[in-house]
Amino acid sequence: MRRGGPPGSGPVPGRVEKRDRPRQPVPAKDTRPKDAAVRNAPVKQERAAPAAPERPLMTRTGEKPAERIPVILENRSSSGFRLIDSGAGEKLEQYGDYRVVRPEAQALWQRSLADKHWDHVDAVFTGDTDEDGMGRWRFPKGALGETWPMQLLDVDFHGRFTSFRHVGVFPEQQVHWDWMRQEIEKAKRPVKVLNLFGYTGVASLIAAAAGAEVTHVDASKKAIGWGRENQALARLDKAPIRWICDDAMKFIAREERRGNRYDIILTDPPKFGRGPNGEVWYLFDHLPLMLDIGRELLSEKALGFVLTAYSIRASFYSIHELMRETMRGAGGVVESGELIIRESGLDGSERGRALSTSLFSRWVPV
Repeated sequence: MRRGGPPGSGPVPGRVEKRDRPRQPVPAKDTRPKDAAVRNAPVKQERAAPAAPERPLMTRTGEKPAERIPVILENRSSSGFRLIDSGAGEKLEQYGDYRVVRPEAQALWQRSLADKHWDHVDAVFTGDTDEDGMGRWRFPKGALGETWPMQLLDVDFHGRFTSFRHVGVFPEQQVHWDWMRQEIEKAKRPVKVLNLFGYTGVASLIAAAAGAEVTHVDASKKAIGWGRENQALARLDKAPIRWICDDAMKFIAREERRGNRYDIILTDPPKFGRGPNGEVWYLFDHLPLMLDIGRELLSEKALGFVLTAYSIRASFYSIHELMRETMRGAGGVVESGELIIRESGLDGSERGRALSTSLFSRWVPV
């Protein structure tokens, strides 16, 4: 379960905290890989018994927050990333200078572009078609390095070819990152951000660049290392980011006991994950407690609590109602729905089909 680490007397720029090292699901993204498996490492074996909860769920009283549903948040194409085409179980994407083909189970339709455009690419992922499956990359134009420079929302970082088909960033999350950046800038005060299951740190860097103090938690040592590399590439070495390799559930339980609070919490848990010490995370078993503790970690002037969920057999209503129950008595509004990426064609000017990437639920104060 990756992610985590305790706060102490305050964030130390550029420092990796060492903890008792727990970890929550981590990803390995949504199962996301270890690089991203690290974000959601796939496990094809018998289901282990979930760890006992740190504490029972609280009984929440008061009115549930208002609701906005369904909300569809659409990722905008940019010079850093765009979805060119999709179909026949695959997607054709542009990441910086590289054109990439990856599996996509939800692309049920036929491709719009001719095969020649799909064949003239820099990298193709081959192997297990399961979201968690491992495989390898094929480079039709010649071997490429593991990383390449990218930029999203004015922050530089490295794209990466991982064995779990992921590329070091989940661009559909830009809609949440852009919202977060605006809230931090509008606050006109110090803002503390907690990024659980933070993977390679792009969201953490965007928050820090906007002026926030960030605690980044992930159970993967490799992902934490990548995050620090990205911090250097983004020229944010002195930004107040605490990089913590820990189990997310254990980390937030400690934070609750210490009375630490955050203004914005991002949590992007996988369906299944393991922590640094073998802790086990199952989304359906542990998510209620994670949100319950997260509620306690929100500051009195909290700006938002964001949850995304990938590759699960559920409706967005499931996490929507869970978030509303969790935030009873807090006022505000819970908006839930799907994150989508829309095809933009070869030149980025078209408005093509929408590809659903994940479910989300977001509480914000009124």
